[in-house]
Amino acid sequence: MIEENLRNVFLEYPEVMYGFTDIAYSIYAGDYKSALVFAVPHAEKLTIDTYSEEKFEKNLQDAKKVVEKIITQLKKLLDEHGVKYYIPPMAQNNEVDLTAPFSFKFAAINAGLGWIGKNDVVVTEKYGPRVRLSAILINEPFAYNNKILHSNCPENCRKCVDACPHKALHDVQWNISSLRSDIIDYRLCNEKRSLFIEKYGRKSVCGLCMVACPFGI
Repeated sequence: MIEENLRNVFLEYPEVMYGFTDIAYSIYAGDYKSALVFAVPHAEKLTIDTYSEEKFEKNLQDAKKVVEKIITQLKKLLDEHGVKYYIPPMAQNNEVDLTAPFSFKFAAINAGLGWIGKNDVVVTEKYGPRVRLSAILINEPFAYNNKILHSNCPENCRKCVDACPHKALHDVQWNISSLRSDIIDYRLCNEKRSLFIEKYGRKSVCGLCMVACPFGI
């Protein structure tokens, strides 16, 4: 019953992709059985030709508002059913390891929403990487989606690699055993994005490696 009710929430958002996955791999596995993961598409499908950092940031913020609206509905429903849940933070705040307590990316892969591209972000068949991810951990079992184990990126595609202004991407094809460091120099990426803070009060969202992706256009 609770699964059907949760799925019904997404009938109001037909553009949003979602799926369930077990979280046996997670540090939260002792408290929660599953994750409901969803991907809200960007309102504007930016390309390299139409990209600006400001437009990309607006896409993220607009998608965040949809995420928050969905989360509010999910919380209300779970509260009504007395189901234990937890909402992990949207982004990492660990500036040492640059990791989050719960990886939305890995959960999305396990929920079958997409794979990791050569740009080190989730790429979906429908929207490419132009989505904002969110997840809610729930202490209930569900019908889980099939995990994605290999990249669907063409071997010879380097559009995201070539778009990176700092050459942080290694042109490596992802699989479920890949390490983040195999794909991207994430410390270099973070260092360059952090240069934005002094002038704008936040890191640059960049996004060039995402808008360059041919999936979702």
